[in-house]
Amino acid sequence: MKSSLMTIGQVAGHFGLPAHVLRHWESVGLLSPARVEGDRRRYTRDDLFRVASIMRAKQAGLSLPDIRAFLTSTHTAARKDVLRRNHHALQARMAALRSALDLLEAGLNCSHEDITTCPNYRAHLANLVDVQDPA
Repeated sequence: MKSSLMTIGQVAGHFGLPAHVLRHWESVGLLSPARVEGDRRRYTRDDLFRVASIMRAKQAGLSLPDIRAFLTSTHTAARKDVLRRNHHALQARMAALRSALDLLEAGLNCSHEDITTCPNYRAHLANLVDVQDPA
């Protein structure tokens, strides 16, 4: 990547994003690229790291307000609070995805004609089916 300033189109192309996403992120306080003649945006290498941070945080499930709090906080404790909360949520999503993957693998390894009767497949669903007796 060149060390020169980049246009919004170049940054969008580099990250595979529509330019309007970068404009939106700017409007909600996540980005603040420099402006040159004609009020055109110019992005620095630091801006690219910021875009990469936003993208990775979105992949982790953070909301835009949480990403803004994370990236703009000058207080370590506040930043860590945002990260800790999202860390727990991501761990829960990962556990759910692992469970879903186990179910698919059980289905792939099943040779029963009716998969819903397969004991191995059913074992992966037991926690969803078992109902506690309210009495």
